[in-house]
Amino acid sequence: MSKIKVENVSFVYSAGTPFEVKALDDVTIEIKENTITGIIGHTGSGKSTLVQMFNGLVKPMSGRILLDGEDIWEKPKSIGSVRYRVGLVMQYPEYQLFEDTVIEDISFGPKNMGLDPDEIKKRVLEACELVGLDFDMLSKSPFDLSGGQKRRAAIAGVMAMRPEVLVLDEPAAGLDPAGRNSIFDGIKRYADATGAAVIIVSHSMDDMAKYCDELVVLSHSKVAMFGNRKEVFSRSRELEAIGLGVPQITRLVMLLRDKGIEISPDIYTVDEAETALAALFGGGV
Repeated sequence: MSKIKVENVSFVYSAGTPFEVKALDDVTIEIKENTITGIIGHTGSGKSTLVQMFNGLVKPMSGRILLDGEDIWEKPKSIGSVRYRVGLVMQYPEYQLFEDTVIEDISFGPKNMGLDPDEIKKRVLEACELVGLDFDMLSKSPFDLSGGQKRRAAIAGVMAMRPEVLVLDEPAAGLDPAGRNSIFDGIKRYADATGAAVIIVSHSMDDMAKYCDELVVLSHSKVAMFGNRKEVFSRSRELEAIGLGVPQITRLVMLLRDKGIEISPDIYTVDEAETALAALFGGGV
């Protein structure tokens, strides 16, 4: 079942001026419940503009954003309530931390929702567990945390509001591989625990292959591809033509096939490759 529908949405920055830039051009997609959807595209393809429309930070110039079948802009005065239902984590969210302690920062959203103190505490602890943030960090200043810990605290602050849709714009940008895995594993745990629709913007094809069920590919402000992981990554030549590509492990599989090794081309993660090679070589991988 669709959680969010984007219907024929267009948006232009600086419209009618010499600096006019078309960010989105007649974009139509559906985001399903209980699904992790990845949005990929080259710089300037419209990814960030699109995700900021999901919770009403940016209003379409034409077209509609539907949440559970209702146009989020039908009642403009109620757009604030949409932002509790659709949680948006911007790029480098750690720069938005501002409270004296980590627990106060993570509690900020739930407090604004009017929840009672016991419920707020419960949600804060749950969110910390999901993102892998140690409870002993809660009493510290957020500015005393490492970069990865700050990132987890900022994401926990959005998760603590328990949004029905969790949107993350490059959530692992600038982190090392261990940090990336920690962040994405936490996002996956949130999706599994809540059944929320999760939307991830990332440049990493490997992350998209490992964590996403469906993919939206944007190119020049339009939807170039939209489908499940296999449907999108099987169009490797088209992806490369628009400046993208396929996961590194898929490139390796293609090289193996060129060498005459009969391995399935539909492999997009290291785990899938390990399983396929073990089957080929009798479990000796």
